[in-house]
This record gives sequence, C-alpha cells and structure tokens, in this order.
Amino acid sequence: MRKTTVRIGGGDVAVFKPEGDSRPGAPLFVWAHGWGHTHRNMLPLAEATRRLGGSVLLDLPGFGDSPPPPGPWGTADYADAIAEFFAARPPERRIWIGHSFGCRVGLQLASRHPGLIGGLFLIAAAGLPRTRSLPERLGIAARRLAFRIARQLTPEGPRREALRTRFGSADYARAGNMRPILVKAVGEDLSEVARAVSCPAVLVYGDGDSETPPEIGTRLSGLMPHSRLIVLRGFDHWSVLTDGRHQIVQRLSEFVEQIA
Repeated sequence: MRKTTVRIGGGDVAVFKPEGDSRPGAPLFVWAHGWGHTHRNMLPLAEATRRLGGSVLLDLPGFGDSPPPPGPWGTADYADAIAEFFAARPPERRIWIGHSFGCRVGLQLASRHPGLIGGLFLIAAAGLPRTRSLPERLGIAARRLAFRIARQLTPEGPRREALRTRFGSADYARAGNMRPILVKAVGEDLSEVARAVSCPAVLVYGDGDSETPPEIGTRLSGLMPHSRLIVLRGFDHWSVLTDGRHQIVQRLSEFVEQIA
C-alpha cells in the first residue's frame, strides 16, 4: 500500500493506493469511508475488486491519517476539496464508492462537479432526514428539551461533557473537535443535491439498517434520475460492509458492466 499526502482545500488529505492494481482502460474506484471510520474499513472491499479496476482510498479530513479540516466544513466543502485532487490528476473514468458519510460527500461531488465522476456506488447512504412516527418525533423533542434545560444549569467542564455524552449519539460523544462538522452534516438535507446528480448511481442498503434505513434509499432513488436501489437481506449499517462484502462486490461488478 502506497500512501501520499495531498494539500487540498487548505488541508492535508492522506490518499492510499494498493500496489500493482492499475490496468489501462479500467475504471478508478475512489473509496470514501463513513463517519468515525478510515480507509481501512473500505480496504477489504477494494482488495476484493482488484480485477475490476484500480483503487484509491481516502482518509477524509479529520479521520485516520488526515488532520481535521481548517474549519467546520460541510459536505460541500469536503466535495470541493476532493474535486481539487481529481482536477490535478490525468483524465480517468472514476466511480465513487462511499459508505454513509462518504455517500454524502459523493452526492455533493457528483452534483457540484459532474464532469469528475462517472458513477456513484453508495452503500448505506445518508443525506435525507429520516421519516419518523409521531411518537418518535415527540420523544426526540422531549429529549432535546431536557438537554437544553440541563445544559443551562450546568457549567462548562466535565459535568457538561457528561451531559453531551448522555444525551448525544455515540458518534457525537466521540467526535471531539469534529463535533461542529458532525452536527452540520447530520443537519443537511441533500434533496436538491440528489436531484442535480446526473451520473448513473446504485444505492445499496441492508434491510436491517437502523442508522440509515432503506426508506432513505427509496426517497433518494426517487430524486436521482439514473439511480437504482438494492436492498440486501440480513445486513445492518455496518455488517453490509463486512458480512455483505461478496454481495457488494457482485453488485459493483454489475454496475461497472452497465456503465462501461
């Protein structure tokens, strides 16, 4: 594995390339991990698809070997930085393969810089607000109100940090100085972004995914004119990358043939 560090968007991004996997005319797969992950979570999939094309794997800014971005980036900022990286490369047929947060960045990239991406292969894609029942919405509202009241009564320090851990998600509790970016990303509604995606796309979800349930994929697919939704049985948000690896590889192979 060869690692390079590129300066884009005012920050440094670690880029990884497996040795000896480039073939003339084959597509380049760009692998983008989910929140709290690194390129290592996508590496087994990249290794399993070497016969299909070359790969570059990213540590998105703030994860793995890439330091945090210079400010509280939204996913559009991430996409614009990656576009700088692509613009400096020779012409090539690129397919963006993202998981969760990496899908948000891929949607922004395909929408804002359409000439740089030839296809999107999105696994457990986030980007739209979840559809929730009335009891769920009331429960969330009550929890937020309780947190706001408790926060006003608690000075900044370890006790307030304990409140954040108690009331926030696991990602929020672990985010540290990346919290402003997490909050911004979770609050984004990428409906209009998805409508502007013109390249072919495949959306893959596990039917047991409670983080980004397949209903998000149904709505995303309805917004994207050249997309197809695939729901794999027996997988959740994380196991679709591991236990579902063989099915992911098969679906990606079919997608490559479709857009060749």
